[in-house]
Amino acid sequence: MTMDDKGLSRRNLLRYAGLLGAATTITAGLGACGDGGDSAGPGGKTIEATLAFTLSSGFDPMNASSAVATTVNQHVFEALVDLDPITREPYPALASALPAAGADELTWTVTLREGAKFSDGTPVTADDVVWSFQRALDPANKALMAGFITFVDTVTAKDPKTVEFRLKTPFSLFPQRIAVIKIVPKAKTGDAAAAKAFDTAPIGSGPFTVVSANATAGVVMGVNSHYNGPRPAKAKKVTLRTTPDNTARLNDLQGGSSQAIEAVPYLDVTAVSGGKTVDEKQAFNQLFLMFNCTAAPFDDKRVRQALHYAIDTDKLITTALQGHATAATSYLDEGNSGYQKAATVYGYDPDKAKALLAEAGVTNLSFELVTTDTAFVKDSAPVIIDAWKAIGVTATLNTNPSSAVYGTIVPGDGFRVLAASGDPTVFGPDTDLLLRWFYTNETWTRSRHRWAGTPQASKCAQIIDDAAKSSGSAQSALWKQALDLIADEAPLYPVFHAKMITAFDPAKLKDFAGAATTGLYFLGASRG
Repeated sequence: MTMDDKGLSRRNLLRYAGLLGAATTITAGLGACGDGGDSAGPGGKTIEATLAFTLSSGFDPMNASSAVATTVNQHVFEALVDLDPITREPYPALASALPAAGADELTWTVTLREGAKFSDGTPVTADDVVWSFQRALDPANKALMAGFITFVDTVTAKDPKTVEFRLKTPFSLFPQRIAVIKIVPKAKTGDAAAAKAFDTAPIGSGPFTVVSANATAGVVMGVNSHYNGPRPAKAKKVTLRTTPDNTARLNDLQGGSSQAIEAVPYLDVTAVSGGKTVDEKQAFNQLFLMFNCTAAPFDDKRVRQALHYAIDTDKLITTALQGHATAATSYLDEGNSGYQKAATVYGYDPDKAKALLAEAGVTNLSFELVTTDTAFVKDSAPVIIDAWKAIGVTATLNTNPSSAVYGTIVPGDGFRVLAASGDPTVFGPDTDLLLRWFYTNETWTRSRHRWAGTPQASKCAQIIDDAAKSSGSAQSALWKQALDLIADEAPLYPVFHAKMITAFDPAKLKDFAGAATTGLYFLGASRG
């Protein structure tokens, strides 16, 4: 799934299209093959891997949105606090320690790691931290990350190594949430021209650097020799091939040209052989139905509910994903630490679906089902359409790349229903972040499902805000209210949560594990 599925606006989509053209020209020397046979050197041997998506956005972490860019950025940039890509636990990255709240719970102070430098050799300063947050919060930048840090009031450099945050309201998730803001050098991003160049040639303080990037061939990362943090590179180079072709990825692994691949094809999980390890994890990664909530009859929640009840999800998962998914019983997947079962669960009930349509006064319902071209979405769509046909609903299929779906089709007046995948857990797995992504984010709520402006949407946003100011059992109770409301209203709601399946060669790759989100992560990993 590309991050275009996760909220890339049309404005940014068009901007990145131009930038990627420039990136392809700049990095034309990137080859399709790596040098896994290199002898050990500084940082060890080369790791080679194959990702399931192509590079479709720039690297500037304020707006990076593609699955490839967000994967690369986890290696190239640091936040004050980062989330381990596998365990999702927070750890001090650029910060010398996890921040603690002041007595008023509104003031948080962070001290930078001693000797931290960007990959160009310049020191990381408190001014760079302040700038990184301010540029994201500046409304003129329309930063993708801004919606995750609305609780921040001011960020101030108290001295070259100390930063003070003042919050608008208490926010107990502050230490882990600031992971969404990667720290960038002010000197390289302080004006529009510099920021444009930075988007294709990023400079971070993480253990790796971008050596070359190509929208088709992939990305090569080298070692940041100035890195002095807790997770130094243990590989001389990381070569990330990129292809949505299932067979090509599997052949890369089985043929030995890659030591790891993501998104093992569901049909081929049992075919992985030769001592390779398959790592399967339950993930948030969902197939959802999204409706234009301003267009009749989809402005009636009973119609939205009916189309969910009509789907035999267990049959769908068996048919389209060979069993590698879990039927949704909440907006959150059951593997999420914040999971709570929703009051409304859409079990297979075609009679109830018919009754709901009758209550809504809807007969002979016919519409176009738009889908992205993500593999499990394409495989699921015909099964869903057949299920709707059984309750007297006719849907025609219109499948397109994510760029077309979110750039032109969904924003258009004729859009009615979308089936697509979504997984914002790459930014963080906490309930507040995940609720905000689809249900308070302006792009989704106004330009896509168009639920914004309804009393229910306003109530949902208020509950989310109230929960953010709370903690403990009170916070969990408020989140349950939001999860129940969203399940009942279903402006955008999951049908199932797919599992992430990674495969790797344990004889050639050490200290590696698959993630429960998109991407492959090699922090601390090395060649065997």
